[in-house]
Amino acid sequence: MEMAEPAKLSAVVVVVGGGVAGAFVAKSLQSHAQVVLIEPKDYLEIPYGELRSKVEPLFAERTLIKHTDYLTDVRIINNRATGITGKEVLTEDGGSVTYDYLVIATGHVDSATRIRDERLEEFKQDNQKIESSRSILVIGGGPVGVELAAEIATDYLGKKVTLVHKGSRLLEFVGPKASKKALDWLVSKKVDVLLNETVEVTSLEASSGTYTISSGEKITADCHFVCVGKPIGSGWLSPSFLKESLDEKGRLQVDKNLRVRGSQIVFAAGDITDVPEIKQGYLAQAHAMVIAKNIKLLINGSAQSKLATYTANSSAPALVSLGRKGGVAQLPCFSVSGWFPAFIKSRDLFIGKVRKEIGLKA
Repeated sequence: MEMAEPAKLSAVVVVVGGGVAGAFVAKSLQSHAQVVLIEPKDYLEIPYGELRSKVEPLFAERTLIKHTDYLTDVRIINNRATGITGKEVLTEDGGSVTYDYLVIATGHVDSATRIRDERLEEFKQDNQKIESSRSILVIGGGPVGVELAAEIATDYLGKKVTLVHKGSRLLEFVGPKASKKALDWLVSKKVDVLLNETVEVTSLEASSGTYTISSGEKITADCHFVCVGKPIGSGWLSPSFLKESLDEKGRLQVDKNLRVRGSQIVFAAGDITDVPEIKQGYLAQAHAMVIAKNIKLLINGSAQSKLATYTANSSAPALVSLGRKGGVAQLPCFSVSGWFPAFIKSRDLFIGKVRKEIGLKA
């Protein structure tokens, strides 16, 4: 007598977005359903490693992971999603994929190359740009700009680093005390921090090495890096049936089960959600675990009341690396800088931890 196909593998789960959130959802569900990952890049980039990879290109070998290395039983479509209906996801090549459950994890707009080897080459080129420059301009004082300035200041003591930020303080997503600690650390490393200033980079300025900030002052730098926030990756959803589920910032509104409001079968994870908490990778991973659990429950016929809930972690620790031996941490009741946050994050930037959790060698 012919055996029937196991019911658990009859459900199709489509995951759009192969960042941390999407990767962990796909990994967790690959033995419980037919999982399809739609992601333009052929690799997962652990985002916390990007900045150190610019000053230490070999570091990127561990932070860029081919999806095929950890998703052993997932159909991977290296394409961009361009739209959705209530039953299928449309891709830029004109294709479509039907789904029983959909997970949207497209985070922020990402312009990185789609091929891992090309991304590795980009890091080498960035490193050569830093190596050959005596002075470097970093534009943006959020976590990306601060961590990049810190990495350069740590590894290249003789280079002049200038950081320009439009806000009145650095790291505006953390409290003033943690922000001040980061500023003091950068100043102690002779980084020139200019607050309440903006700079529009033209090709002429970039080639001449002279940049004009909003106050009219001229800055000279041999190269520059733009580290300002990227837009939410939800533009492709605006014409879809989920347009009413987007808030004024373009984020998907989700319920306590991390389902998109108004839908029983569409979930969202990571930076694209309106969950009121700091947008950090370890929280995106927590979203992924709740969603994977809920989809497993739904596949197995569990009642809606049995679904796992996610509570926004409004007091979640915020960790910003300041080179290899320094950092600043904002904890629920206080902020701290120095060896403690460095011990937690800065030495390895959690790369080994994420690799192990995804099933690879640290």
